[in-house]
Amino acid sequence: MTDTSIPKPLPKTTISAQGCHLLDAFNPQTVNVDSPAIQVMTDLSRVPVATITASATLDDANRAMMARGVRLLLVVNETLQVAGLMTSVDILGEKPVLAAQRREVKRHELRVADVMVPVDKMDALSMDDVKKARVGHVVATLKADGRAHAIVVGQDTKGRQALLGIFSASQIARQLGVQIHTHEMARTFAEIEAVIAGV
Repeated sequence: MTDTSIPKPLPKTTISAQGCHLLDAFNPQTVNVDSPAIQVMTDLSRVPVATITASATLDDANRAMMARGVRLLLVVNETLQVAGLMTSVDILGEKPVLAAQRREVKRHELRVADVMVPVDKMDALSMDDVKKARVGHVVATLKADGRAHAIVVGQDTKGRQALLGIFSASQIARQLGVQIHTHEMARTFAEIEAVIAGV
């Protein structure tokens, strides 16, 4: 009788000679201005969103962004409800300086709650509108708002409002074939518009 309590190594498999491919979520397809907007949205049912708590320090938030390779963190509470969001601009821009002056503390004492955009000040797009939109509509929306990101909400399987996706200007630029070398949004949009115009 064999002892089944000792785990056995898993069998090995070979990698195809034709090559092993990345999943679509990590290898987004090339798009153009008339492509469905949904093709440039990060689908949060397939890709986990980067989160942080409001009590974390700004340094914690910055490290979390670098570790995940993202420029946006969703701020969540203990029941995983969205409490706000924070971008790299919120961490590295003038917000921390102003918050530190206002609270009369040093920058390293600031928390995410001090500089995040609270949920009641967040704008969102409806999944119903996104399903009917094209990439060009999303670019126009981001540019009009002067933002690098837009969140998409809809209903989950329980009928509650839920965060379903995120649009990122840098992700859209990559999928349009634009090389992004700067964090400056104005230049990013100028480069995206040049591709859209066929320049």
